[in-house]
Amino acid sequence: MEALYHGRKDFRTSGDRRGEEIFEIGYLSPLGPLRILGLASAIVEVEFCKTEIASIDDFVPEMLLACRSQLDEYFGGKRRIFDLKLEPRGTAFQERVWHELLRIPYGETRSYKDIAIDVGNSQAVRAVGMANGRNPISIIIPCHRVIGIKGGLVGYGGGLWRKQWLLDHEIERPPRWIT
Repeated sequence: MEALYHGRKDFRTSGDRRGEEIFEIGYLSPLGPLRILGLASAIVEVEFCKTEIASIDDFVPEMLLACRSQLDEYFGGKRRIFDLKLEPRGTAFQERVWHELLRIPYGETRSYKDIAIDVGNSQAVRAVGMANGRNPISIIIPCHRVIGIKGGLVGYGGGLWRKQWLLDHEIERPPRWIT
């Protein structure tokens, strides 16, 4: 895989309330282009995008390069667990849901109801679905591993075809561990 562009300093997301410097790089995945946003110390967003963005700056913090490298390993069947500092930005409830998503093992799924129970409110299935849909760090926070109570694919911001691809990728590919 290769970068779509090198990076851009001083990019601000609408949710950036702390005034930190945010960096951006692109990544060409088997599912289409991804945009990676991060601080020098943490990943803030990984999202699918429709088009490539031109290179603006040559400086990219190591954290974003590590993210891109780990995505390469994941798509290459060599990585099951990401080892990155993440700082998704959302409400306290959304962050609890995203934390639970990180606990779903590679190749496994959970229902929205399972996640609602895990966050302490079995009645919060719809709220869990909304938090799942607002996950700002696709793939790494594995919202694609959450399915309907009857086992069907339900909702995915990147499209259900991508969700199915990711689930198939994790089930059908045994890891080829990095030496």
